[in-house]
Amino acid sequence: MSSFKSEEIEQKFAEGRVSAVVPVFNGETHLQLMLESVLSQTYPQIEIILVDDGSTDGTVGIAESYRKRFQAKGYGYRIVRALHRNASAAINCGLPYVTGEYLIWPDSDDRLEKESVEKRVRFLQKNPQYQCVRSLAYYFDQRTQEIVPADESTGELSKEDLFWDILESKTFVCCGCYMLRAEKFFEIYPQKHIPEYDVGQNFQMLLPFMYYHKCPTIPEQLYGVCVRQGSHSRTELTEQEEKKKYQDYEKLIDEIALLCHIEDKESIGRIMYWKSRRRYFLAVKYREIFKVIAALCQMRRYEKEGFYQALRDLLWSGIKVWSVQWKKRFR
Repeated sequence: MSSFKSEEIEQKFAEGRVSAVVPVFNGETHLQLMLESVLSQTYPQIEIILVDDGSTDGTVGIAESYRKRFQAKGYGYRIVRALHRNASAAINCGLPYVTGEYLIWPDSDDRLEKESVEKRVRFLQKNPQYQCVRSLAYYFDQRTQEIVPADESTGELSKEDLFWDILESKTFVCCGCYMLRAEKFFEIYPQKHIPEYDVGQNFQMLLPFMYYHKCPTIPEQLYGVCVRQGSHSRTELTEQEEKKKYQDYEKLIDEIALLCHIEDKESIGRIMYWKSRRRYFLAVKYREIFKVIAALCQMRRYEKEGFYQALRDLLWSGIKVWSVQWKKRFR
């Protein structure tokens, strides 16, 4: 893929420093875990940029209570106050303060293993041909602290071209696993502003970067993902909210396609299939038959194999429902 072209970046990034931008909203029950994990890092050059997304609980007080401990460790520590909007808007409030050579953006309820930062930095220092790297993650229950099954696919760890795998959910987007070279990131976003949608921040942070740069994987679980009720990704949505979220994702992908100058027919067709497949599953969930048919027609246009699989699944589901109803009728 061709390299990204943009205006010259004037900002100088401190060599070796890692900037961690952490958005948090109402995190008084879980923020301490993330902050403690940052303080436990073996790597000496870290700055944390904690963006409070308009919390209404004791988040800011907890954040302030850590200031002296970060200073004592020699880590930079900044708290940015913002009006409540969403995670991507919070990230944008933190990006202007990034001064490190490397950029990470862990979630406020997750945790970094002690060597998480150091191992990724050392990899990039030893492999200057790469502009990013990622590690594996494990998932743990907030209440019991026990390890639980992952809710994302790991994918093929030998692959380094990850744009399509991330978009099509063939590999993980777990935010705290990735580390990017900040200068290359800001070549993509020279205004230090990612697209703002209420669908999280990881597609915006990762997809354009992965379109232009290869990303190898360190096969170690260096990041812990907290599974808890009430988190943004696990909050149950109403039908109206879920449909809006799907629409926002489509708008976001269109914006990313423009940002990456994706214009070839094959790639556009692949994006259209991604959209139609998601529309199909949403229509099936809410039993909107005409939308199911419309989505199937779109799928057939862009990817016949996927269309036939969806059609087989739909027919088989219908047969099972009919079978259950038939048995009930003649009992």
